[in-house]
Amino acid sequence: MTPYQRLDALPRDARDTLFLLCVIAWVIAPQVGVLPVWVSLLAGGLLLWRGVLAWTGRPLPGRWTLAVALLGSMAGTWLTHGTLLGRDAGVTLIVLLLVLKTLELRARRDAMVVFFLGFFALLSNFLFSQSLLTAAAMLLALLGLLTALVNAHMPVGRPPLAQVLRIAVGMAALGAPIMAALFMLFPRVAPLWGLPGDNMSGRSGLSDSMQLGQITKLVLDESVALRVRFDGPDGVVPPQSDLYFRGPVFGFFDGSQWQPLLRHFGDERLAQTDSAVHLRVQGTPLRYEVTLAPHQRPWLLLLDAALEPPVVAGMQTFMTPDLQWRTSRPITNVLRYQARSYTRFSYGLDAVAADLRVYTALPPGLNPRTLALARQMRSQPQMGPDHPGSAEALVRATLARLRSGGYTYTLEPGPYGPDSADEFWFDHKQGFCEHIASAFVLLMRALDIPARIVTGYQGGERNPIDGLWTVRQSDAHAWAEVWIARRGWVRVDPTGAVAPSRTGAFQRLRVPPGALAAAMEQVISPDLTQSLRALWEAANNRWNQWVLNYTQSRQLDLLKSLGFATPDWPDLIVLLGLLVLLAALAGIAWSLWERNRHDPWLRLLARARQRLARAGLALPETLPPRALAERALARFGAPAAALAEWLLRLEQLRYAARPDTGLARLRREFGALPWSALARH
Repeated sequence: MTPYQRLDALPRDARDTLFLLCVIAWVIAPQVGVLPVWVSLLAGGLLLWRGVLAWTGRPLPGRWTLAVALLGSMAGTWLTHGTLLGRDAGVTLIVLLLVLKTLELRARRDAMVVFFLGFFALLSNFLFSQSLLTAAAMLLALLGLLTALVNAHMPVGRPPLAQVLRIAVGMAALGAPIMAALFMLFPRVAPLWGLPGDNMSGRSGLSDSMQLGQITKLVLDESVALRVRFDGPDGVVPPQSDLYFRGPVFGFFDGSQWQPLLRHFGDERLAQTDSAVHLRVQGTPLRYEVTLAPHQRPWLLLLDAALEPPVVAGMQTFMTPDLQWRTSRPITNVLRYQARSYTRFSYGLDAVAADLRVYTALPPGLNPRTLALARQMRSQPQMGPDHPGSAEALVRATLARLRSGGYTYTLEPGPYGPDSADEFWFDHKQGFCEHIASAFVLLMRALDIPARIVTGYQGGERNPIDGLWTVRQSDAHAWAEVWIARRGWVRVDPTGAVAPSRTGAFQRLRVPPGALAAAMEQVISPDLTQSLRALWEAANNRWNQWVLNYTQSRQLDLLKSLGFATPDWPDLIVLLGLLVLLAALAGIAWSLWERNRHDPWLRLLARARQRLARAGLALPETLPPRALAERALARFGAPAAALAEWLLRLEQLRYAARPDTGLARLRREFGALPWSALARH
């Protein structure tokens, strides 16, 4: 006997249970990556055990076993999260309660509890991810739960799952307009994923400090960091070599880690100066719109350099003295904002020597060979401290050394010790962007030239489907800024000297593909893969724009377009109520139309046949009223006399000249027939 035949031969309860277990496994599968390992293993083991019990027909475990398992689950949750409240602990408990409840799935009441817990577990997936892929998976999970729910309310026979699925899809389709209206018009409230216990464990991307090798790890991450739509004339965008999206700026180095300077010299807000006054721009600004992926950090990514604050709905923004734009709270959801930037600018012309001294500080006792190299370079006449333009000459000489000194741009530079600059300049001679930028800045400081490190993203690729520029985590980059008299802070990208293709031709280093990926490349055309990837990312961006980024401001804009002058929450509630009323009226009209569309005489006969089936007399649909009357008298005797007489009059009415005149009377008499007496008999 094949497994399919064995499955078809199972009792209906066992078959329905196996289907429900598969749906539950699908619901909790996306959370395997965020749940504790022991929870995922326990949930999978319990579902498998319950499936074996259903397949073999063995009895379910006793209540004491379930009580011990419940107490153990609560204790494990407490030991793992330190609480039973909050997002992470709450989701853990929901998953465990759901799988434990399947072990006492004996009656319909237990099934209802499982269904409701399943819907809660389905919603909890969106506490961790609101991506299009998650939404598609949960739509399938919703249809699966609805199918199981409908199936539980069809106790007679063995209805095929395909038939039950069609009913579930119809229910979902009927509810879709109401869902869309609620989404568009229901007042926006604080998201559930702001519950206590929300941590930063899911963050990715740039950090508020930099260690050598940290950005190298981001090359392995092909996820989207931000998308950019340029609004320039004729779609003109700057060359890729000018696409520097500014992130954290690091000016303090302790020998192993680069950190923001103001972390060591006071609070960043208190240390702000009027940066916009010292920022001087030239040319026409670039207008663009950014869709920023959540990175759990309070900063925005803008092109160098923005003079005006970016337009961010419902959030305050401010610029730090080092030109980084920050927000009043971390970015925990997809955020869209508009900005204007200038690729030609100057900054820091008015800086005084006392303020710049901190950008020449070096960790004591480290990198002696780099210091000796700096003294050697300073000893040349044209690069002496009193020579005009010596800073520019020293920068050019350092970049020339990077071009011709045998230095290599690589993802695997090997481990670096505390004398990282010495090892780069004289030993390894290879590194990724953060190794090169760090060694360059330390040499500049040894030359008494103020310098600092800027991290962010560089470059991007244009999606041919929607025309947006996609910047990935693998585009993370580190470059340098040096201060030069009469020019201020100047961007210098030493990686471009080692590997010009990194910023010019936009050629990224990529990790060699594994055996499976290499085999797939032999089967599937790279062009086809790229096209499918572009199509998926365009669809995902639409999801981000129209669903995840549907904020209260956009909701109020919708009301303005509908004619509300100054829309607010009461207007939303009134409009939503009107739509619900219209939907109810449309449902009533449809019911009346559906009722009149069918033969009322046949509907009344069908009602009589259904009531007889409830009383214990199931009859074929092909029997006429006279035959029904005979069967009822034979089964129930005298208590069915009134019903038999009613059925005969119903049959006589069918052949009357005007059957509609007496049908209303028979419909009124239908409720007065002795149905309860028949059921008791």
